[in-house]
Amino acid sequence: MSHSLFRRTAALWAALACLGVVGCSSVPSTSKAIDAVSPYKIDLVQGNVVTREQLAYLKTGMNRALVRDVLGTPLLTSVFHAQRWDYVFTMQRQGAESQSRRVTVFFKDDVIEHIEADALPSEAEFVSTLKSTPKKGPLPAMEASPESLKLFPPPVVKPVAPPAILPSATTNYPPLEPLGTP
Repeated sequence: MSHSLFRRTAALWAALACLGVVGCSSVPSTSKAIDAVSPYKIDLVQGNVVTREQLAYLKTGMNRALVRDVLGTPLLTSVFHAQRWDYVFTMQRQGAESQSRRVTVFFKDDVIEHIEADALPSEAEFVSTLKSTPKKGPLPAMEASPESLKLFPPPVVKPVAPPAILPSATTNYPPLEPLGTP
């Protein structure tokens, strides 16, 4: 390859790289533009949701089966800590910090010895965090007005031709069952 052809190719690649960098930097930096191009992130709820009402139901001396009935299966159980059940709950919402709650139930001889828990929401508080806020403003019209219908051409109705009459077929098909069977 000649020296001048190499220089032209290198200059072309440099120009393309500059255009790519300029194209990437042309996105406006206002918060509205950033919101417009950011991906949607779903609300993510993981683990066992434990509410104040559930925790208030637990008492020392209850057996493991009752704890499982009230709180569900523990998220964390360990062979090394067989006398302890951990219930962990995390919630991630778009535009908010991740929340984490933990409840640890300690057993002795298969009954509750004591419980350690973070501050827990009530059932009503937890449900209210799941509700999405409705968009404000008037609802869109679900019917087209007569003026907007005039903008569209009327539907074209094509006449349906009657089916063509075919000459009767004289094909003789064998019977489906062998002859002489009852």
